[in-house]
Amino acid sequence: MYEYSDKELLDLFSDNEKRNYAFNLIVRKYQEKLYWHIRKIVIRHDDADDILQNTFVKVWKGLDRFRHDSKLYTWLYRIATNESLTFLKQQKTKFLLPLVDYENYLNETLESDEYFNGDEIQRKLQKAILCLPEKQRIVFNLKYFEEMKYDDMSEVLNTSVGALKASYHHAVKKIENYFNED
Repeated sequence: MYEYSDKELLDLFSDNEKRNYAFNLIVRKYQEKLYWHIRKIVIRHDDADDILQNTFVKVWKGLDRFRHDSKLYTWLYRIATNESLTFLKQQKTKFLLPLVDYENYLNETLESDEYFNGDEIQRKLQKAILCLPEKQRIVFNLKYFEEMKYDDMSEVLNTSVGALKASYHHAVKKIENYFNED
C-alpha cells in the first residue's frame, strides 16, 4: 500500500470531499506510534487507548487550522503529550496523591499489567524510567524509543534543544544509577 507523505495527507485533507479519507489515513499512519508514546507516559493500556482517542478527536477538530510552520508528526506528538500530561495531572488531583505516590502507583500498574510482554530487563528499564521526573521521562522516551531528533522534540515540548539535551543526559545518568544499585 502506498504511504502518503504528511504534505500529501494535509493536501488531501484540505479537499472537503477527501477530508474523511485523509483523516483515516493520518490515523492509520500514526495511531500505533502515538499509542506507544502515550502508553510510555501513562503506563496503563486502557488509559492509553482513551487518551489516543481524545488525541485524534482534537486532531480532527484542529486539523483545518493546522499551521504548516511545524511538521504534522510533531504537532500530533505535541497533542498526544499534552493529553497524556493532562490525564496524569487529573489522576493526581483525583486521587489526591503527591507526585511520589503517583509514581509508585504507576510502578505498581506496570507490575500488574497483563499487556506487558517484556522480559525482566525491559521491566527494570521501565521501572527506572518511572523514577524520573515527568519531563525527563518524556524526553528520554522520545529520544531513546522514538529516536526523535532534538529539533523535533523542541517543537513537541516547546523547549530549547539545550534544555532537552541536558534533560536526556540527566535521565540517562539516573537510569544508569538505578541499574547499578543492584
